Amino acid sequence: MSRSKLAKAAVTPGEPAAIYCRISHTKDEDQTGVDRQERICREIAQRLQLRIESAHIYVDNNRSAWQRNRKRPGWEEMLKAMGEGAIRHVIVYHPDRLMRQPKDLEELLSIADDKRVLLHGEANRRDLSDPDDRFILRIEVAHACRSSDDASRRLKDALKDHAREGRPHVGNRPYGYTRDGSAIVEEEAEIVREVYRRYLDGESPNHLAQDLAARAIPTSKGKTWNPENVRHLLSSHFVAGLRFHLGEEVAAGTWPAIIDRGQWDEVQRLREYRSQWHSDTKKRPIRNYILRGVVTCACGSRMGGTNGDRYAYYRCNRADNTDQQKCNRSISARPLEEFVRDVAIKVLTKLDTSGYEPAMTTRPEADVAADEKDREKLRELKELWLNEDDFTTADFQGMRAPIVKRMKERQRKTVKRPVVVLEGIAGPEAEANWERLELAEDYARMNAIYRFLFAAVIVRPPTRRAGGSTRGGWRSSRTRSTIVLTTPYVVCGVVGGG
Repeated sequence: MSRSKLAKAAVTPGEPAAIYCRISHTKDEDQTGVDRQERICREIAQRLQLRIESAHIYVDNNRSAWQRNRKRPGWEEMLKAMGEGAIRHVIVYHPDRLMRQPKDLEELLSIADDKRVLLHGEANRRDLSDPDDRFILRIEVAHACRSSDDASRRLKDALKDHAREGRPHVGNRPYGYTRDGSAIVEEEAEIVREVYRRYLDGESPNHLAQDLAARAIPTSKGKTWNPENVRHLLSSHFVAGLRFHLGEEVAAGTWPAIIDRGQWDEVQRLREYRSQWHSDTKKRPIRNYILRGVVTCACGSRMGGTNGDRYAYYRCNRADNTDQQKCNRSISARPLEEFVRDVAIKVLTKLDTSGYEPAMTTRPEADVAADEKDREKLRELKELWLNEDDFTTADFQGMRAPIVKRMKERQRKTVKRPVVVLEGIAGPEAEANWERLELAEDYARMNAIYRFLFAAVIVRPPTRRAGGSTRGGWRSSRTRSTIVLTTPYVVCGVVGGG
């Protein structure tokens, strides 16, 4: 360095400086690599009489400066402090510890443009504001980047050869195997075989995970099984003794297989089929179930709309229960909706709303009487609880809960019926008005009208009686279920008043 440059890059004793340390790879939390760098950098700072504060020691342990998408918190904090003028000197063991990508150097130079920042290393010093030093740094960083590129290429070639030889590449311990993947853990292997067998028999990953968790069987990491763990096991090529590289099968593995190739292929085909089926299901157009909130199962539970493989239907909400309350009753949506539509139009054609209030509350008399009986039962239970020593709080709460539940279910059936929903619909032209709603696809309005007209559309079990319409009921030959409509109105004998 010339005398003019030495004068320009003179170091004033006591100036604030930063130390930056980085090592690319460590097997654990051992700080030996960066500790050694820090010690050397502190010796440089002491020799130059620079001031080092603890806040200005930046460490990126196990961080690559070559990978473009890798975050370096220490590097970013140092650039921020440099931009704020808190440091004028940066001390590193070697410039390649600081950066190995040209873009990082340009970011550093951009911040250092007006700050006259000096970069100190074990062998030399660079003035980041000096054109010659900047030129030399750019050459050094380009050389370091090329070196990293060569090392990366050699590593990729070695991994490819490793894969073609069928040798295992193990990260986390594969379930069913020892840590290095070379030997089978028979106890876990039995679980692997069981999962594959049960999946082919039709069980879902969710159900399999629930069963494994209930049996307290841990994963290879000692954690609880979940559906994602099961899917990962079902897609694992390791358990079939297959060596994949970059998503392609390249060789048969040198380790023992737990699942034979034929069974593994069968599972993969079944997973693809199920995945495609679910994808096709999501692409199906959304169907509007306009009787939602109205259709009720004879067991007392509402029925929700569901798309089946062949047709849409309403199914009891208790169908997924696993206890004695389970109910599998269902009914085809299309004929049910057509029947309720026809009845609604007949009611609307004869219905005169001129005498009704803007809003009215409908409550079946049977529900009112049932509520009064249940309230009396609650009063009796409370008396027992207060006066009988043998009648514990647990007894009181256990007997009270089903009564309160019944009352809440009846309360939900109390419907406020705003007559305004029938404006422009009811009257002699009801059928034409309804067709106008269908043409406009105003499903929300149609559903509101059904809720106004019918307290419930009850689906009862099949009867032996011949099918056909009856007063207040209907029987479908397709679903073999009896339908009963309950309504607060009596109109031309079409439906019975509730």
